[in-house]
Amino acid sequence: MVTPSHNPPADGGFKYNPPHGGPADTDATGWIANRANELLENGLRGVKRIPLNDALKADGTGKFDFLSSYVDDLPSVLDLDAIRTAGVRIGADPMGGASVDYWGEIGERHQLDLTVVNPTVDPQWAFMTLDWDEKIRMDCSSPSAMASLIKRMSDSASAGTGAFDVATGNDADADRHGIVTPDGGLMNPNHYLAVAIDYLYRNRTGWNPESVVGKTLVSSSIIDRVAAGLGRKLVEVPVGFKWFVPGLLSGEGAFGGEESAGASFNKRDGSVWTTDKDGILLALLASEITAVTGKSPSQLYKGLTDQFGAPVYARIDAAATREQKAKLGKLSAADVTATTLAGEDITAKLTEAPGNGASIGGLKVVTENAWFAARPSGTEDVYKIYAESFKGADHLKQVQEEAKALVDGVIS
Repeated sequence: MVTPSHNPPADGGFKYNPPHGGPADTDATGWIANRANELLENGLRGVKRIPLNDALKADGTGKFDFLSSYVDDLPSVLDLDAIRTAGVRIGADPMGGASVDYWGEIGERHQLDLTVVNPTVDPQWAFMTLDWDEKIRMDCSSPSAMASLIKRMSDSASAGTGAFDVATGNDADADRHGIVTPDGGLMNPNHYLAVAIDYLYRNRTGWNPESVVGKTLVSSSIIDRVAAGLGRKLVEVPVGFKWFVPGLLSGEGAFGGEESAGASFNKRDGSVWTTDKDGILLALLASEITAVTGKSPSQLYKGLTDQFGAPVYARIDAAATREQKAKLGKLSAADVTATTLAGEDITAKLTEAPGNGASIGGLKVVTENAWFAARPSGTEDVYKIYAESFKGADHLKQVQEEAKALVDGVIS
């Protein structure tokens, strides 16, 4: 697939998945990048070419109907009967990407009340509203990029017409999801993950009863509390969906989700559906949740916060030289001498993910009601601070300030 994913159109490139179907590891992508640069530097000498017609007639060339294979198998992973019976009205925005034709076929083949709100395909994505930095970016978790769909949902709710019960967006390669509800607008990805996990582990009776919940270490800790409430083991891994592949394949980890609006889960019988993020799947799940529970995902999230507390989550950037970023990526827990964070005792200092022992390429510090994680940027002279507090926005700000001071003190 050639796609800019959730990035500006000019950042388009090839998306490669290895034979296991999950995201490629850095070993593979690094080799591909090095080889591609080598070929470019040599004027593409050594790159073999063949006319398209000859390629199509070659013995090794075949055709496969990916669309039908995907759309027709959806009932194995989702309760589409419930969606259809409840008459859930769905508005789907493919954001000009790979899912454009899929959404129309999903609605038609499964007889759902589904409207493709924007079927436009434009390589410049000129129809997009600008993101926060005035760039075109197909980020379905961004209120700016999703402004058109949010406004359409809001206007219909205000007018009492209620055009859709659930509206969804996907980025250009459809591996991310955005969920818009009449009562809550665009949901924070962490909030929706918590709702999805709570719903699935309560309703997927065909899953392994010992199946764990998978999350990345910078995802919200409300997921930890939801997993505990379900009596399920939580497996926290470094950033990157590749870490969920073994569990999804075996059924031992039936759900894996990232804070960046990427997730997937197993079929209703517990077998593997996919080993990569599936934005269409998570978008349709919001309609199943609405159909089965009679409540929107945002209403269900409110119920979770009543039970587990309401976290406040944010990410900020802090300046750092290349040398400081390199040092941050190689920290050990022993390098951190602090014992408190924002008025609470530190309960964990992590440089390896507790779920699999893999290096997190940075630092995570945890207290009873808050945490922060610091990771170096791979493209800019900054490091990223992810932070969350269950004690409100003022406490979160204190966590962020102390996190920056702590990290600066260690890497300076």
